[in-house]
Amino acid sequence: MRKRIYQIIETTKEDDKLSKIYDVLMMLVIIASLIPLAFKSENAVFYWIDKVAVVIFILDYLLRLITADYKLDRKAVAFILYPFTPMAIIDLICILPSLHIIQSGFRILKIFRFFRTLRFFRIFKAIRYSKSIKLIRNVFIQQKKTLLTVGLIALFYVLISALVVFNVEPDSFENIFDAIYWATVSLTTVGYGDIYPVTTIGRIVTMVSSIFGIAIIALPSGIITAGILEELNKDKEKTKMEGNISKDTFSES
Repeated sequence: MRKRIYQIIETTKEDDKLSKIYDVLMMLVIIASLIPLAFKSENAVFYWIDKVAVVIFILDYLLRLITADYKLDRKAVAFILYPFTPMAIIDLICILPSLHIIQSGFRILKIFRFFRTLRFFRIFKAIRYSKSIKLIRNVFIQQKKTLLTVGLIALFYVLISALVVFNVEPDSFENIFDAIYWATVSLTTVGYGDIYPVTTIGRIVTMVSSIFGIAIIALPSGIITAGILEELNKDKEKTKMEGNISKDTFSES
């Protein structure tokens, strides 16, 4: 019984209809639970949406907890380790802001609004139930070293640009943070225009920063695109192999 529950809440086979239905249901609940966050006011509809959603989230959490040994493959120890896994922590964060006792305590501390905002973590629950999100997550995991390298290059470039422009044109930037903000905006070619250099040298630095910024921003985009295409090809090959295996099994029968 527990194994079947695990197979339903965790997508194990492409042809498992109950598992697919469960994934779709949870995605709809996650989306519905985020709707109240898009409004400043609260009403009875939003209240019940949140309460129903959190009950479903609690049930989902408990089902994952009682089947943790299948997930972690560590028998009895799995039930102790599971609550400390990243996704289990996210599940808990999604549940806590809607509990009445927690809300009452944080009202006293005057930070209830911030605590309520933690509900946006529910969007991360979608990682489990969306095949597309899983694909993107796999790309980030496989390309993490390359993306980390590109990120460090971008950070280094921002800091260097900020230091250069801060010393070239100190009158336009009150502190180094303003210079870093300007460098980040220039790197991403957004260009808000709220802070900008006015001297010729400062403008030259801006032009150089923007040109190199395009190249640096393009790097992770290309890496992620290539990774997604590679994952799609792997998925197609896997589906094709499973189809061939099924045909061979049927032929033998």
